Formats: sequence, C-alpha cells, structure tokens
Amino acid sequence: MTRPPRKTSARALAELLPAALDPLVAKLGMSQATLILNWGEIVGERLAAVCEPARLRWPPRGPRTDPGRAGDPATLVLRVQPGFALEIQHLSSTLVDRANAHLGWRCIDRISIRQEPLTRRRRRERAPLAIDPQAQARAAELARGIEDEALKDALVRLGGAALSPRKA
Repeated sequence: MTRPPRKTSARALAELLPAALDPLVAKLGMSQATLILNWGEIVGERLAAVCEPARLRWPPRGPRTDPGRAGDPATLVLRVQPGFALEIQHLSSTLVDRANAHLGWRCIDRISIRQEPLTRRRRRERAPLAIDPQAQARAAELARGIEDEALKDALVRLGGAALSPRKA
C-alpha cells in the first residue's frame, strides 16, 4: 500500500533560525538567540551599528550561604566599535533596561565593554512590508480604546502587518 504524498509547506527561515541557534548561543551564556538576532530592534539601529552582544557572563554557581543570591543577574558583555565606548557606557542603564524588557525578566544588571571591531555582518535591508489599507484600518479600530499614543501607534503598525494578506 502506498502512502499519500505528505503535504509540506515552505516555512520562513526566520521561523527556524531561533530554535536552531538557541543551543549555539547557550554556549555564550545567552538564554535566547533573539537577543542576538533582534539586537537592532532592541537597542535601535544607530546603537546596533556600533555595538553587539558578545556573551552573557553569569556569576559563578556553587554552594551558597545566602539563599537570596540564587537569582543573581548576569553581566552583558558588549563588543563596541573603538571610539564609541564612552557613549555606550553613558547609555548602559538604558541598554540594560531594553535588553531586560526584551527577555521578559531582570536577567542583566550591568554591561561590560570590550572595544574591538564588530564581527556581525550587516544584513541587507529588506523592502518594507506592503500593508493592506483595510488591515491598517481594522488594526486602528481594534486599538481605538488605548490611551497611550505611542503604544497605540505601535499596536496599529503591528496589527496592520499581522492582518495584511501574505503574498505567496
């Protein structure tokens, strides 16, 4: 008896990449590949052009006498282009807050700076997603009750992109 052919659909590489990279970045102390993959979105493209995450350095583990230290936060080691370390140092609390917000918990409490050339290659710019005007209007309608304008605008952009039909 022959089996019917399996239905497979193409999946975007962006869907597969985090799961494939998570074990690799775990060796660098990173809990998720998204910290590296989405660095430009986390800190902004201007800062991402001059710094990148190198590793998360966790405090040593072992026998503890103080039970309150069990959840000690990590240090984010950043690779920074020479000449930009002072600016990154001044923005370190902002970078820590943005990285923690992305990760969803207070994982990082300080930044360590290593001045050296960046290793990451710049990605090619993608063409902006074509957003359907009807999807944009629907997203605006759904976000109507939100008072915070910045949050409302972000949700309308996200909703418009999510509700737009995809071209195959």
